[in-house]
Amino acid sequence: MAKTRPWTVLTPSPFEKLSSAVWRVEDNVPNMPLRRVMTIARRTDGGLVIHNAICLPDAMMVELAAWGPVQSIVVPNGMHRLDAHAWQARFPNAKVLCPSGARKKVEECVVVDGCYEDFPADSVVSLHMLDGVGAAEGYMQIVEPEGTTLVFNDAVFNMPHLGGVQGFVLKHLTQSSGGPKTSRLARFLLFKDKTAFAAQLRRLAALPNLKRVIVSHHQTIEGDCKSVLEQVAASLA
Repeated sequence: MAKTRPWTVLTPSPFEKLSSAVWRVEDNVPNMPLRRVMTIARRTDGGLVIHNAICLPDAMMVELAAWGPVQSIVVPNGMHRLDAHAWQARFPNAKVLCPSGARKKVEECVVVDGCYEDFPADSVVSLHMLDGVGAAEGYMQIVEPEGTTLVFNDAVFNMPHLGGVQGFVLKHLTQSSGGPKTSRLARFLLFKDKTAFAAQLRRLAALPNLKRVIVSHHQTIEGDCKSVLEQVAASLA
């Protein structure tokens, strides 16, 4: 198993309570000019799904426990493994899930109980695979009366431009910054069939009452999510 680390708290934001079923936390990525995002979804039975786990201070963990028990820990791809082992150690009864195409990489750091298709979806929270990425990533969908939330990982970025040398690299070399988009790294390393992925984005954009799109790096997309996803899809042509 690859090197893991114990429960290590950096500088997470307070919980952003977006709805009765969706909470969000943002934190630094160690040694990188990126922000990472953990999304927590609450099922109809009260159980919590942790997407892209981030270690939190004790006071926040107490608040989380009051909201519901941790049932699933979702590792969204083979690179987002940093705190998965620590969460599994803290919640040994929770099921660790990842995309099937990322399982070998994820298992270098944490024992995996199953893949997205093994997740017991309910009327609120479900996990789905993305088309055109070789089963390396998926997305989480949370359906509530007030609207639907989609949670992506590295397939869609929403990162503002940054200053300095690192900002230059992110803007011009990796092409990761500058609003909702797919990064150059994703286009080279993740997408196997951009046309298939773009077609799926258009279908997701057409979901009724699409309220927000959460990405695992930086800012949430809100407002006219349909137009935003359609624009991202068009950029892949």
